[in-house]
Amino acid sequence: MVAQYRLWVNVSSPDPPLEARDLDLGLAATLAGAAVNDDVLARLHDAGFAGLRLSHGYFFQHLVAGPQPVGTIAERLAVTQQAVSKTAGELERLGYVERTRDPGDARVRRIGLTARGRDAVEAARAARGEVDAELRARLGSARVEAAAELLRDVLAERGRMPDIARRLVRPPG
Repeated sequence: MVAQYRLWVNVSSPDPPLEARDLDLGLAATLAGAAVNDDVLARLHDAGFAGLRLSHGYFFQHLVAGPQPVGTIAERLAVTQQAVSKTAGELERLGYVERTRDPGDARVRRIGLTARGRDAVEAARAARGEVDAELRARLGSARVEAAAELLRDVLAERGRMPDIARRLVRPPG
């Protein structure tokens, strides 16, 4: 706990540099996840999926089953409809999503993945698989699986698995 406090409170502190053993489970998991996500995002950009950010993955998770109304996405992400529309506009300009009218109510706009958006989702899944395979090769499959199992158990113990299973994961913050 003291190490975590030092890390976040005073970066210019005269305290000695942090070492791996100073990181508690939550902080280590957060920073490891960020490192993996940075690697996946770099691979997506290298594969030609420019402009994507980590936050777009949280948005995309609501579109993989098909186009959704703006209000539904906003509710699931716990943001305003204006925030969803802004992100949709950005992703639309990049070619990843398209907006259409709801067939049952012309006032409702639906957002769906384009072919490029679906390709980006598949590329992200492939990149995650590559990173996982590299970690298994370097660190050993048993260690990587044990770490993943522990983190899944932590998520279950904290009651997060039902939302994850229903793709109701919200961006951190």
